[in-house]
Amino acid sequence: MTETLFYHLERRSLDEVLPGLVERTLERGWRAVIRAESSERADAVDTLLWTYNEQTFLPHAQSGDGNPKRQPVLITVEDENPNDANVLFCIGGAVPTWSAVGDLTRVILMFDGRDEDALASARTAWKDAKAAGHDVTYWKETPTGRFEKQ
Repeated sequence: MTETLFYHLERRSLDEVLPGLVERTLERGWRAVIRAESSERADAVDTLLWTYNEQTFLPHAQSGDGNPKRQPVLITVEDENPNDANVLFCIGGAVPTWSAVGDLTRVILMFDGRDEDALASARTAWKDAKAAGHDVTYWKETPTGRFEKQ
């Protein structure tokens, strides 16, 4: 089954963590789809990936912008994988349809540990992923800002 990683953000924000994880995904030769819970969040991630580093950017597009097959990173609010991604990032409370992620190498669900609603949603997603038979791991942010498998 699909490797599923839950990233518990406690010290840094999604905006500080997501670009680095997407960079590492691309370095592995994988493609990514980022699923946001709203079009407003998708727009914010689009801007983030263009501006997070003055020296570089992450090549990407939003769903509906041109040919999705040409995009190494695609941002969407839909339950889709139009760029044939290997990795699905779920942010802002977005969760996958667990029965439909079998063609992915990895699912990364990121949640803000300072938000009680996000914690409750992540707990439900954890149970659902395990019930669907996925290989689920939990990663917690350390005081130094690294993530450790718990």
